[in-house]
Amino acid sequence: MLAMKIHEYQAKQLLARYGIPVPPGEVAYSPGQARDIARRLGCPVVVKAQVLVGGRGKAGGVRLVSTPDDAEEVAKKIFSLHIKGSPVRKVLVAQAASVAQELYLGATLDRVTRRLVLIASSQGGVDIEEVAARAPEKIAKVFVDPFIGFSDYLARDLAFEIQLPPSLLRDFATISRGLIQAFVEVDASLVEINPLAITAQGQLWALDAKIVLDDNGLFRHKDLEALRDPDEENPYERQARENELSYVKLDGRIGCMVNGAGLSMATMDVIKLYGGAPANFLDIGGGAKADKVAVALRIILSDSNVKAVLFNIFGGITRCDEVARGIIAALDEVRPDVPMVARLVGTNEAEGRALLSRARMITATTLQEAAQKVVEVAR
Repeated sequence: MLAMKIHEYQAKQLLARYGIPVPPGEVAYSPGQARDIARRLGCPVVVKAQVLVGGRGKAGGVRLVSTPDDAEEVAKKIFSLHIKGSPVRKVLVAQAASVAQELYLGATLDRVTRRLVLIASSQGGVDIEEVAARAPEKIAKVFVDPFIGFSDYLARDLAFEIQLPPSLLRDFATISRGLIQAFVEVDASLVEINPLAITAQGQLWALDAKIVLDDNGLFRHKDLEALRDPDEENPYERQARENELSYVKLDGRIGCMVNGAGLSMATMDVIKLYGGAPANFLDIGGGAKADKVAVALRIILSDSNVKAVLFNIFGGITRCDEVARGIIAALDEVRPDVPMVARLVGTNEAEGRALLSRARMITATTLQEAAQKVVEVAR
């Protein structure tokens, strides 16, 4: 499943439509704007870097300030940051809350039960994975039957498990219902509030929010597609999306071009089995023609970390000779200086192998043989 992340301020705006209380806030694109927003909202305020990576707080990208002038100075420092390689181009200036307790509340899909799962924890403010590893008993879950839908008793069950004060049960149920409704209606793969704060005044506020949208549902949501931030996207992944290719950049040295998501995953596993590391996930899909294969290869070779490329093509709908022509066309255009290994099996595989052999590419008949060869030449 390919995903589209949106910024915190965008996620909060979406959740607010579903009745979830969020602190008032505005986005600033300069330190001066941050000062003006802080003055309008009234201090104290929180200045938060808007980047699509985690770890903002540890990197100095989230700061509490007590005056508009402090907001300007802090924003200036945050705008100079690169958080996990992402430059900060905008900040959210939001009204600060006096927090009595931090909770976690999130919704995602559980692939085992094939149901939507609502997850809550009394340990908010940190990654839920960290809580699961350190204190799994602190995590509560309820599953939503797709035929019955979400009922308030499920929220009450969660609230009792995380020992929420009885006075907040009704508000917690309202927020849970809104979270589930948002998840379903925007075709999300993840919606989470972390932290969901109990304020000193006894209210529940969504102090931070994260929404990940399923790319496959965006054709139904042109308004959400418009929220995509191209400055935050990996340039290779953006180019792949524009050419209707499924591509995810990884940290290894072996580029992979495969037709089929399952076969792509298996290919990466076998590369690791023989001591290599994949540089990407790339599924060219069924029926890909020479032009699309050429685009895919150009994207792979744009990554300077790639030291070798493995083609693993099962020719059913996709003809192996078509793939071979696409590879050769891309080679003529890109003129790479890295070795390439190809395993073509299926429709017109003999013709495809013959074309690649004439192009002086390394060929293989099994995935194991191909993985061994590509790991060896990548070294």
